[in-house]
Amino acid sequence: MGDLAASGGVYIGVAADRIVANPGTVTGSIGVIIKAKNLRQLYQKVGVDSQVIKSGEFKDILSTDRSMTEEERTLLQAVTDDTHKQFIEAVAENRKMSLEQVLSFADGRIFTGRQAKEMGLVDELGGLQTAIDEAAKLAGIKGRPRLVRIAPVKTIWQRILGPFSAISDSWEVGPSLSGIPLWLMPR
Repeated sequence: MGDLAASGGVYIGVAADRIVANPGTVTGSIGVIIKAKNLRQLYQKVGVDSQVIKSGEFKDILSTDRSMTEEERTLLQAVTDDTHKQFIEAVAENRKMSLEQVLSFADGRIFTGRQAKEMGLVDELGGLQTAIDEAAKLAGIKGRPRLVRIAPVKTIWQRILGPFSAISDSWEVGPSLSGIPLWLMPR
């Protein structure tokens, strides 16, 4: 886990044999959310009118041009609750925790990597090299593992601008900053 491995990052991560996180990694956020915006009044002000043709009663359940019905709210709450339950069960099973343990912190809050380690969500604190060493150990590789990096595919801007694409390259976080959570970086 690098800068950010929350919610979906945790869900995917718990399937791993070992989890390594930076001490400042933002993680946790074990929860499920469905957001619906009601923009009906805005649409009316600017003259937008929706015409809906749908195959079933709930096909436009998250429509932005009307309020949600109570029946729709009940349906979405049931989906959210069941998905959250599956998430909690996956964390409990894969991290060898009781459901009660996971329920005690599975309310959407976030943690640092260090806090996650104390809770048992992370096995070890460290950066990319620590994770590589752990993976090598699990794979039975003797000595220092050889890391093979595949050249990244060029972006459309790099292809169009060629050697003048350096400005678009500067938008990426450089290797000297890897492992530092973006929210801790100086502005």
